[in-house]
Amino acid sequence: MRIAIASDHAALDLKAALVAWLQDLGHAVHDLGPHDASSVDYPDYGYALARAVADGAADRGLALCGSGIGISIAVNRHPACRCALVSEPLSAQLAREHNDANVLAMGARLIGIEMAKACVTAFLATEFGGDRHQRRVTKLSNPVLSKDPA
Repeated sequence: MRIAIASDHAALDLKAALVAWLQDLGHAVHDLGPHDASSVDYPDYGYALARAVADGAADRGLALCGSGIGISIAVNRHPACRCALVSEPLSAQLAREHNDANVLAMGARLIGIEMAKACVTAFLATEFGGDRHQRRVTKLSNPVLSKDPA
C-alpha cells in the first residue's frame, strides 16, 4: 500500500518508528516531514498530507502531532479527506468500516508505539463497509446533500 505520513516536531520520533515499521512490512511510505526537530506548524504538514491523499499519490495517510487534534483538523479541511483521530484499534477499525476514513491521526504525547502500531494495523486491514454507510460518507464531502434534522 502507498502510505503518506506527516507530523509536527512533537511527533518526530513516533513518525520515524512508524516509517521504519511500515517499510519493513513492505509498504511504500512517503515521509512528508518534518525531517528534524525544529519547531514547525502542524497545519502545513496536515495540508500537504491531505493533498497527497486527495491527489491519489497515497492510498492512505497517517497524521501525527503532539495530541493528534491540530493535524487532524488541518487534514479534514480538505473535502476529499476523512481523517479520524484515534487512540485504540477499535476506533481505527470503525473509522475505516463505517466512515471510509482515508487518514488516521494519532497523538504522539498520548499513545505509545505499540498501541500506535495496533491502530495502524487495524486501519490498514479494514475495508469500507459500504452499503448503508455510503450515503452518510457521501454527505461528509458534500454538506449541501445533508438535510436539516429539525
